[in-house]
Amino acid sequence: MTTNHKFFLNLAFQIAEKNLGQTGQNPSVGSIVVKNNTVISSGVTSTSGRPHAEYNALKKIKIASGSTLYTSLEPCIHQGKTPPCTDIIIKKKIKTVVFGLEDPDPRTFKKAKKILKTKGIKTKLIKSKKYNNFYRSYLVNKKFKIPFISAKIAISKDYYTINKKDKWITNIFSRRNAHLIRSRHDGIISTSKSINFDNSLLNCRIEGLNNYKPDLFIIDLNLRLKKKLLLNKILKKRKTYLITYKKNIKKVQLYKKKGYRIIFISSLVNKNDFNLLFKKIYKMGYSRVLAETGLTFLNTLIKNRLINDLYIFNSNYNLNKKGENCAPLKLLKSIQSNPMSINLDNDSLYKKEF
Repeated sequence: MTTNHKFFLNLAFQIAEKNLGQTGQNPSVGSIVVKNNTVISSGVTSTSGRPHAEYNALKKIKIASGSTLYTSLEPCIHQGKTPPCTDIIIKKKIKTVVFGLEDPDPRTFKKAKKILKTKGIKTKLIKSKKYNNFYRSYLVNKKFKIPFISAKIAISKDYYTINKKDKWITNIFSRRNAHLIRSRHDGIISTSKSINFDNSLLNCRIEGLNNYKPDLFIIDLNLRLKKKLLLNKILKKRKTYLITYKKNIKKVQLYKKKGYRIIFISSLVNKNDFNLLFKKIYKMGYSRVLAETGLTFLNTLIKNRLINDLYIFNSNYNLNKKGENCAPLKLLKSIQSNPMSINLDNDSLYKKEF
């Protein structure tokens, strides 16, 4: 009986996508157990980051002897808050382990194969650009010790980013997809200017994800955040950080009483300043951060090459005199970069990878 390893490995990656951005600094991994070309169990990394996918898939079944384990990432071999995944693989007498990427974590990198081989377990690495691309954020985390930074923006057909007559530029399908993108990040970064203007909750408001609220980082260097905002209603339900200058140490007490957490910085002018901020955010446990802001801050991020992915929602309608804040030429060139095949009912979604 011939087994299509790539077919089953693709299934594992589809499962991994479920918890992308919700597993802390542990990558979201998908695993399936296959016997006689039939899937007998599956698992995904838990939203806390532990237990890992392999454990979640294998603990469900009593008899896994002779099965093949397909897992999107090389199984871990190190003891953390949970035992190594190789332990349960060996215990369950798995015959073969197939995975799509070697774990860049130096504690595991290329080591699982050696350990499993000593127990008579075969391993197979199937390389693919698609698999590497899925773990781009994890690779950035491990290499640079900063979060993977995404950004999104909505523009009209005539390239305006503000609708003076209505809150929205794009349609309901684009907005729902924007919430899905939001759910794949464990943090959102914005500015007090954008928060004051939009007065948005910046949470996920689509069925199945409406309880998910990525933690929020607000750059408010001069403490201009309005007192009456919608997001103040959910300060107790998610962590919300104000990023401000050290000189404001006495003025922030009012915000702290409301429930805001404070991150003090000395400067936020150049790329080095932003890198120091993002490294600090990474040390706090965040791996994927979405920038939701206006053109000024977005241009700063692009100019300093701090963005990894840019999502552009492009409406099919002109705003004409209702439009304000025309997007710059550099941003418009990105629109033609990579149209995504998603049905948004006349709207379009483009993704630019940097």
